[in-house]
Amino acid sequence: MKMKWMICLLSLVTILAIACSSDGESVSDSQNAATSIPATAVPELTKVNFALDWFPNSNHAGIYEAIERGFFIDEGLDVNVYVPADPSVVLSTIGAGQDDFGVSYQSVLLQARSEGVLVKSIVGIVQHPLNSVMALESSGIKRPGDLAGKKVGFPGFQTDEDLLAVMLAEDGLTIDDVEMVNVGWDLTTSLASGVVDAIVGAYWTHESILLEQEGLPVTVLRMEEWGVPDFYELVIVASDDTVANRPEVVEAFVTAIQKGHEAAIADPQASITNLIKHNPDSVIEDLEREGIEKVKAMWIEGDLAFGWQEESRWVDFTNWLRDQGLVNADLNGADAFTNEFVAN
Repeated sequence: MKMKWMICLLSLVTILAIACSSDGESVSDSQNAATSIPATAVPELTKVNFALDWFPNSNHAGIYEAIERGFFIDEGLDVNVYVPADPSVVLSTIGAGQDDFGVSYQSVLLQARSEGVLVKSIVGIVQHPLNSVMALESSGIKRPGDLAGKKVGFPGFQTDEDLLAVMLAEDGLTIDDVEMVNVGWDLTTSLASGVVDAIVGAYWTHESILLEQEGLPVTVLRMEEWGVPDFYELVIVASDDTVANRPEVVEAFVTAIQKGHEAAIADPQASITNLIKHNPDSVIEDLEREGIEKVKAMWIEGDLAFGWQEESRWVDFTNWLRDQGLVNADLNGADAFTNEFVAN
């Protein structure tokens, strides 16, 4: 009886299999047919290189917010963000087409254009100077004139030396009255260890916090308080060629950058969490959580959109650099930036 029941069951399975086959396709054929149907095409992302000016820190929080939230991908971009071994070469690699975008400084950009490197600012990140001269409080250095006969460390940018020269002149010295020491990335360690007596190129929103968190109070000499006019500290740069011939890529990039910074301004501490997520081995959490609260106020100027730049500030700063003999007489500051891609 049991055997007959099994035979009937097998017969039923056979009949069902034949019936399914008579519909025209076996199960495996249906699967093959399904896999042969073209999938929805995924747009190919445009790859771009983006060189930072320094190790990732709170100044870059908006950039990593754009990465974390997928704003670059939304704009069709696959962005490779990296830190160059030598921070002074960013404009050269952009001008040569090795990098598409980079973070740099208004003063450095203007000097580069003066030397024939055709790059321009497409976004103003930090609206006012962060660069400063720092010395340990224990050194007794309280003003530029106190640097006479001292060693001053700097990261290798000629503009840092030039800006220091203006500060020194404001207090009766010349650049020849100090010894400049190129310490590269090692600004704080060279100061803390006594290799140098002071540093220039250090940010009052970053290095000062780091040193004081290590128990080393510092004296900060702000540049704009010692003869240097107001300027854009950090800008995002592209080559003139990229701006002219790949405007759709520049517009997409700027849109993502704006969204990232707007998100970081809205929730600065969350942006630091994401900064740490993408750079777990290099970001010092306590430092950057304090730093973001200082720097976020420097990202926006009045009611203007993030990234907007004023022509008068480019022209005035160019004229000042020219008066100092730091750029060529024919340099036009208005050509060194564009607001074309920044929504106001």
